[in-house]
Amino acid sequence: MSKALRLSEKWFRRGLWVVAIVFASFLVGLGSTIVGDLPRVERRIELDDFIDRAAADPLRTTVRDAERSEQQAGREREQAELKLVTAQQASRAARETFGNWLATRRATAQPDQDTELIARTRALDALKAKEDEAERGVVAQRQIALDARQSRQRAQQQLALLEEEARKRLEAENRKVELRVFLYRLALTLPLLVVAGWLFAKKRKSTWWPFVWGFIYFALFAFFVELVPYLPSYGGYVRYAVGIVVTVLVGRYAILALNRYLARQKLAEAQPETVRRNELSYDTALARLAKSVCPGCERPVDLKNTEIDFCPHCGIGLFDHCRACDARKSAFAKFCHACGTAAAPDATALPGPLQVQPASTT
Repeated sequence: MSKALRLSEKWFRRGLWVVAIVFASFLVGLGSTIVGDLPRVERRIELDDFIDRAAADPLRTTVRDAERSEQQAGREREQAELKLVTAQQASRAARETFGNWLATRRATAQPDQDTELIARTRALDALKAKEDEAERGVVAQRQIALDARQSRQRAQQQLALLEEEARKRLEAENRKVELRVFLYRLALTLPLLVVAGWLFAKKRKSTWWPFVWGFIYFALFAFFVELVPYLPSYGGYVRYAVGIVVTVLVGRYAILALNRYLARQKLAEAQPETVRRNELSYDTALARLAKSVCPGCERPVDLKNTEIDFCPHCGIGLFDHCRACDARKSAFAKFCHACGTAAAPDATALPGPLQVQPASTT
């Protein structure tokens, strides 16, 4: 089609396509902002919204208290173990000293040292008692820590059961929220698709086509980017079902459009050549010739072959001769390329908005 346009018209059309793209980009930005704010319509839900608070709160308190008790018991056990080590060292040193003294006493066999023997024995007993007490302190702290850990584990197990049940309810509610947000998106996108479809069918070739195509691009972006990725999955059933429905609808439209086109072409090819030529606009004929196809039936034709003057498929005239200079020229040209003489009126009476009347030869 571009080969049949004037140079200025080409640049104007390119500029209008830029307008369409810029218009679509602003619409996309506005639509993305609106769609991005749709989830805020729904209140943010958490696990605590679905858990049994009356049963969970005491368990959580038990867990916290048990953790604090376990930590405190750990610190106390460290202190008790340090005291135990100190007591064991003192007791060991005292026993070594007593052993040495006892060996000396046996060697000297002095009875006057019996009182000191009793005193040293009592001191050892006292040190052993302190060691035993320190060891009992360590064991007591270990028992406290063990009781706290077991209490915490029991509370955590019961709390995990409550949280698991609440998590299932949370997931179910999240699916409902996801579905509602998708319906919000669908309620916003579906009217855009309907309007875009109507504009494509009725207004895509109108004077305001840049805005029409800009809106169509915006609607397609809203559908494929803002809606389709957020289709609820439900194991893939919904997405596959939607894909099948969309494919069937698009395929049905394409099949019906192809059948209508073939019916129109068959009907047109049955018409006399004059009628068929009159139904072709000048720009349409030039655009098809530029693609090396017949303007009447749109089948490929070797236009470079100088022996072909008529379409071998539908019989419409493609080339004729100038009535002034007899030069071979396109049958759809309004003027001879060799001498500039206007074509015969019956050959140039092509309807359309760009129709140019033949120049007078007088």
